[in-house]
Amino acid sequence: MDRRRYLVTLGAAAVLGGCAGRSGSDGDDTAATTTDSGVAVETLATDLEVPWGAAYRDGTLYLTERPGRIVRLVDGEVDPVVDAVSGVEHVGEGGLLGLAFHPSEPYAYTHQTYETADGLANRLVRHDLTDDWAGDPLLTDIPGAPIHDGGRLLVHDDALYMTCGDASVGSNAQQRDVLAGSVLRVTLDGDPHPDNPFDSPVFSYGHRNPQGLVVRDGMLYSTEHGPRVADEINVLRPGRNYGWPEVRGQSDDDRFTDPITSYSPTIAPASAAFYDGPIEAWQGDFFFGTLKAEHVRRMRFEGTGDAATVVEGERLVEGEYGRIRTVFTGPEGHLHAVTSNRDGRGSPVASDDRLIRFVPA
Repeated sequence: MDRRRYLVTLGAAAVLGGCAGRSGSDGDDTAATTTDSGVAVETLATDLEVPWGAAYRDGTLYLTERPGRIVRLVDGEVDPVVDAVSGVEHVGEGGLLGLAFHPSEPYAYTHQTYETADGLANRLVRHDLTDDWAGDPLLTDIPGAPIHDGGRLLVHDDALYMTCGDASVGSNAQQRDVLAGSVLRVTLDGDPHPDNPFDSPVFSYGHRNPQGLVVRDGMLYSTEHGPRVADEINVLRPGRNYGWPEVRGQSDDDRFTDPITSYSPTIAPASAAFYDGPIEAWQGDFFFGTLKAEHVRRMRFEGTGDAATVVEGERLVEGEYGRIRTVFTGPEGHLHAVTSNRDGRGSPVASDDRLIRFVPA
C-alpha cells in the first residue's frame, strides 16, 4: 500500500450540520457547517484504507483495514500494528473485517475472507498479542463470496458472536447446517456455545447480510442489509429464523421473526451502537452508519427487545463524509464513525478514509 500519509487533527472540529456537500474535497478536512445543534464533529485520523472493525484494548483504539492491515491510534497518530495479516483475500466486500478483544487474556479475534481450493470462504481467527498477533484459525470454511460476507464480531458474557452473510446464495440462510446467512455464537476458544439452540455454532439464521451487532440490557440488536428493499433492525433471539430469502421485512408468517423496523428503499446500515456519552439529548439512543444513504442514523426506541418501537429518528452529517461503515463508542462515551469511501463504491476525497468523533460543541 503506497498511501502512508496520516493526518490527525484532534483540535479541528466541524459543528454538526445537514447535507452541505463532501468536506475535504480540496484537502481541507476542517471544513465546517454551523448549526445550533450543540454537537461538533472532530476528525481524528485521515488516509485510512477502508477501515472496518474497531475495538479498544486498555484504552487504545485499534482498527482493521479491509485490505489486511491492523492499526492503532496512539498519541494522535495512526500506528501500524500488522502491515499485512497473512492469508487475507481482499475481494469485493471481503477481506479483513470485524475485530474484537478477549476480555481478560492477551488475544484478539478477526473475521477474515480467505481463498480455499473451492473458492472464497470466511473464518474466525484468534491472534496472540504476545506473539506479534500470530493467528490461530478457530472456525473455518464458512461460505464466502465477493459480496455478503457479514463481518461483525462482538464479545459479550464470555461468548463471541459473529455475523455471516449468505455469501450471495439466498438459500444458505434457510439451512441451519450451513454457517452462512447466520449469526454465530461460540466460546472464546471457538467451540459451539453450550447454550446454542442447535448442535452447532448457529445462534440465529435467515439473515441476508448482517453487519451491525450490539448488546443492550442483555438483548442482542443487529442491523442487516436488504436487497433493494427492507434493510432491517432486528432483536436476535436464539434459534429464531429471520426470514431471508422467504420474506423481506415484516410478514404475517409466524415461522419468521419480524424486525423492529425496516427501510425501503434501502440505506445499507453497516453497524450498531447505543449511546451513553456526554450529549444529553442522545442518551440511550441507537446509532448506525449507512453506506448507500451516506449518513449516521440516530434512533430512539420506546420499549425494549421485541416490543421496541421507533419513536424518533434523525440523519446526522448527511452527505458530509460519504459512506459511513462502523459507528462505535469509546471509553469516554463519545460516538465515533469511520468512512468507507475507498471500498470501490464510494467517491473518495483527499482525506479519505477518515475516523471522526462526535462531541459536545
